[in-house]
Amino acid sequence: MIGFELSEDQKQLRHLAHEFAKDEIRKKAAHYDETGDWPSDVLGKAFELGLVNAHIPTEYGGLGLGALDGAIIEEELGWGCTGIATAITANSLAQIPVIVAGSDEQKRKWLAPFASEHHICAYAVTEPSAGSDVAAIQTIAVKKGDKYVLNGQKMWITGAGHASWYFVLAKTDKDAGHKGMSAFIVPKNIPGVTIGKKERNMGQCASDTRGITFEDVEIPVENLLGKEGDGFVIAMKAFDHTRPLVAAAAVGLARAAMEHAISYAKERKTFGKPLWHHEGISFMIADMASDVEASRLLVWKSASLLDQKKKNTLVAAYAKRFAADSAMRIATDAVQVFGGNGFNREYPVEKLMRDAKIFQIYEGTSQIQRVIIARELFAG
Repeated sequence: MIGFELSEDQKQLRHLAHEFAKDEIRKKAAHYDETGDWPSDVLGKAFELGLVNAHIPTEYGGLGLGALDGAIIEEELGWGCTGIATAITANSLAQIPVIVAGSDEQKRKWLAPFASEHHICAYAVTEPSAGSDVAAIQTIAVKKGDKYVLNGQKMWITGAGHASWYFVLAKTDKDAGHKGMSAFIVPKNIPGVTIGKKERNMGQCASDTRGITFEDVEIPVENLLGKEGDGFVIAMKAFDHTRPLVAAAAVGLARAAMEHAISYAKERKTFGKPLWHHEGISFMIADMASDVEASRLLVWKSASLLDQKKKNTLVAAYAKRFAADSAMRIATDAVQVFGGNGFNREYPVEKLMRDAKIFQIYEGTSQIQRVIIARELFAG
């Protein structure tokens, strides 16, 4: 039997996240969008409520929440503001590789501190010339005695300016393609790590995006995750866990855009009647509602498969692709419903349109999701 009802605990979790988004995130979203400042006050309160790092296993001090629980939280945070939501939950992408591939000692050293005090970590894979094509990375790690020496550059790293450590993908065998990549935990405050300026992005301005340069950075061998050559697989496994979360945030943004469009269509009158009485408008909103619902169901399925310890690569790609594209379309249509007002910063939907675009780009573009989907389908 298939059921779509949340448990009482999950309903309470959703209520907690929604109230936090309403009372804390939405009231400050415009400020952080305008200034681009790091929302440390909001992050601190989210940590106190248990909305940060909730996926860390209980044996390392975390709440041990499941993927579906995380998706429920993420949708509500995304409904509040996806820029702030990204700042709150960016830890997940860096921590998941440690959870899936780290030793017990590594988990205690790198995860446990996050359960007792608010910290940030970051996933450093993308490079100036290697985005979707991860196999094209140029960062190199050479083993010398009991250390690896790391050299290279990373780009578009979320949370880089505030992280205490990074998950870094580097080549340990330049001639082995993706099988020559290895994964490392690299502390921020060691010689040779240089953090770049905060990038000025179109949307999600509260998030912190920067480049990182590694110059003769010495990393202890115990900071290697798994074995040499395991890095690519570890990095890709992380996406199976985090793509449902990213898709959930896109659902939250789309839902917010739809709600604004409905409210405006009720209040605004043209040709002597409310906007929603015109089929051109009401049909747009009907499509919004359908896509929000379908996106959420894909998110829930992809997260539920993960909680059941089943492979979710295909459904996670479905969810990420559909939710991202839907969020962009819904936000754009919401601006259209608002007309000229939608193009103005005094109204909420222009920000949603700017924030939505990145969902079609980060954690694998919508085109890459289609590549994954096709690959999985033809692989049987």
